[in-house]
Amino acid sequence: TRFKILKSEKDKLLEQVKIEFDLPDIPKHIEAFDISNIQGKKSAASVVICKDGLMKKSQYRKLKIETVNGPDDYQSIYEAVYRRYKRRLTEQSPLPNFILIDGGKGQLSAAKSALDALGLGYVPVIGLAKRLEEVFKPGVGEPQNIAKTSAGLHLLRKIRDEVHRYAITFHRKARKQDMTKSIFEEIPGMGPKRIKKLWQAFNSIEEIQESITEKIRVKTGFSEKLCKAIQARSIELKA
Repeated sequence: TRFKILKSEKDKLLEQVKIEFDLPDIPKHIEAFDISNIQGKKSAASVVICKDGLMKKSQYRKLKIETVNGPDDYQSIYEAVYRRYKRRLTEQSPLPNFILIDGGKGQLSAAKSALDALGLGYVPVIGLAKRLEEVFKPGVGEPQNIAKTSAGLHLLRKIRDEVHRYAITFHRKARKQDMTKSIFEEIPGMGPKRIKKLWQAFNSIEEIQESITEKIRVKTGFSEKLCKAIQARSIELKA
């Protein structure tokens, strides 16, 4: 669920985070990472940004994991954090003054290694594990003793939940695109060129689902038999 922090509350919340998590500065620029995949494939990192206590949705980013085979969260987090901040350094873009990782000790350690490799080991980073809402800090084996009712932890949980929501939304869209692509590939006579032509004629699967066979034929130039098959398969996907 999307959330908002009232302007009158944000300064107090950020001060609370600084105190409870022993940060050197008030975390005015927080970035959170989550790794997700589709059945162990197509791993991607999602990054959400919170500035001055407000989520900056236009600045959210996705990174497709390129160097990791299979569902390896640790290596994926390393790649995502390294690539994100290597680019920020190259572009001389603003860096966060607090990083939140969706995960426990392993994910946190991978993120810290990436930051160290870039000379950014001074940027505070913590891991927030989902199962027991445990908070981990680099170099500390046991979870931190943060009250589950604390306002600071509540804020970080909301940011963590937001990056997770963003990751799920991305993969739902990717899964739908995969299903759409494969369902039309299964139709005899629908090779890559015709699939490309179909998507040049229609903007979405919903548009195909709502079109009669004749409309598909007119827009694509395909045979009536092929258009009937396309329309039927699009309805199957809707079901």
